[in-house]
Amino acid sequence: MNTAPMQLAAPSGLIGLVFFVVAVGLLALLAGGFWMTSRVKYRESARPRPEEQPKLPPEGAVHEVRENRDYREVPKTPKGGRPLTPYELGNMDSKTSEEQKRPRWSSGSSGSFGGGGLGAH
Repeated sequence: MNTAPMQLAAPSGLIGLVFFVVAVGLLALLAGGFWMTSRVKYRESARPRPEEQPKLPPEGAVHEVRENRDYREVPKTPKGGRPLTPYELGNMDSKTSEEQKRPRWSSGSSGSFGGGGLGAH
């Protein structure tokens, strides 16, 4: 009697069983993911109704303001003194600059290095 075909059939059946178990495990993970997602969505607050949506202010849309700003200088460290820490500096406020003319590039210049222009002459 020849037992070679029996020996080959056993491992292939075992491999098929392993693939089946892995597939069932993946399906269980996928189903668990859907279940968890539905639980999280159920606990979220409801979407706002149309009357609860944000409204424009009575004066209309807010527009962009372009201005040049002057910043306060960082105080100089006195000779032999210690520099200030960021916490001691506080909020470094700025104010509207007296010069509101926007800086422009030189004529004939592209405004960037390697931009292909002739550059300032």
